[in-house]
Amino acid sequence: MPDISLGSTTPETVLPPPPADAVQALAEAQGQGTRKAVAAVAARWPRYLAAWAALAELTEADDPVGAYAFARTGYHRGLDALRASGWHGSGYVRWRHIPNRGFLSSLDALRRLSGAIGETDEEERCAAFLRQLDPEEKRWEGAQPRP
Repeated sequence: MPDISLGSTTPETVLPPPPADAVQALAEAQGQGTRKAVAAVAARWPRYLAAWAALAELTEADDPVGAYAFARTGYHRGLDALRASGWHGSGYVRWRHIPNRGFLSSLDALRRLSGAIGETDEEERCAAFLRQLDPEEKRWEGAQPRP
């Protein structure tokens, strides 16, 4: 009798899409280019991960510690969202799925900002986590800790 393969693929999690009005509000706020406008989006939709990532990016140059806090908020809210979507701590969370990008952008910002404030061990963990979550994504190839 031949062996029957039941499959052993790595699970993949896709987050639910954010509210359309939140996406529109963030696009408008980013067009204004102010921290206050983007912060208003995060305050209105605190589960909208892309808003936290945008706050981190917008704040990075002037306030790396504040930007680190925004990135960490997006990262932790993202972990909560992943768990609510059935993620059990392993498996892929791919960039190609647009709803995943807020979480992955927050994690990448956390990686960069950890390095900026001297937390190299956290920077290394974040870089490794990005590569584990989506090993095919080319943008993570440069996610290496600072020398």
